[in-house]
Amino acid sequence: MNVLVTGGAGYIGSVTAQALLDAGHRVVVVDDLTTGHHDAVPAAARLVVHDVGDAEAMRALMAEERVEAVMHFAALSLVGDSMRQPLRYYRRNVGGAIGLLEACAAAGVGRFVLSSTAAVYGTPTSVPIPETAELRPESVYGETKLAIERLLHWLSVTQGLGYAALRYFNAAGAAGGRGEDHRPETHLIPLVLQAALGRLEEVTVFGTDYPTPDGTAVRDYVHVEDLAAAHVLALEALEPGRGAAYNLGNGAGFSVREVIDACRRVTGVDLRVREGPRRAGDPPVLVADASRAAAELGWRPRHTSLDAIVASAWEWHRSHPEGYAA
Repeated sequence: MNVLVTGGAGYIGSVTAQALLDAGHRVVVVDDLTTGHHDAVPAAARLVVHDVGDAEAMRALMAEERVEAVMHFAALSLVGDSMRQPLRYYRRNVGGAIGLLEACAAAGVGRFVLSSTAAVYGTPTSVPIPETAELRPESVYGETKLAIERLLHWLSVTQGLGYAALRYFNAAGAAGGRGEDHRPETHLIPLVLQAALGRLEEVTVFGTDYPTPDGTAVRDYVHVEDLAAAHVLALEALEPGRGAAYNLGNGAGFSVREVIDACRRVTGVDLRVREGPRRAGDPPVLVADASRAAAELGWRPRHTSLDAIVASAWEWHRSHPEGYAA
């Protein structure tokens, strides 16, 4: 299948682009490289540097490449930043998706896989979280992803689009020489590993008074290679006029302190830790019920050990101390 991957120079997008190639698909990556990295794009994929929201340019590219399906990763994704710049997030995330979907309709592309997020749930009333849980985002970022999911639903109903919205929990780890290189970095594991490399003086724990066993927030970490596998399975299961949302997580939670301890074990570095106040909008516990993805897609995460996830990330960060700029 000819697959267009937006944001394929980013963390999850680039790993998924490689997984698609390994599964025998042909890949065209579209990325404006504002946050993505040229060196992350698989050598066998064609890279087009462009704005994915440019409907006419995307329609022409889809026609030229005979695109049969789109995987959409390109988006702004920082929760705090979205609260400071809501218009920018709506313009880039929702506006960009509208332009891309207009191009899909014009080019006759009827398969679409969305990179979505657990942020669509906000603070859950029960854990683990099923897809049937109430959707009440507590950030502009989460709201933009939910807006795209709702648009996909109506395109499925009215135009026969086949789609899957994949709601990630916490992506982590590295695969195939590709890892996390965000500017700025906000994710816990790469921040702790940067401290282990001596690039940060200390690690800050935001909130130690949560109603959890050790007082710190609990999150569900899923290996990026497992996320990529889920995208390939979702693509191959798409049917015209049918859409579904799927949680992607390990179904087990690890606290911030447990993640830091795992990083200590893996790196052998005694990290300095500073305690700080809670961050607004951080729920105490976010853990996925991923049974729908198991039942309907046959997806089960293979990398469930926190130490193994951290070890894969540590290997990448040690070999890329400056990220892709090295």
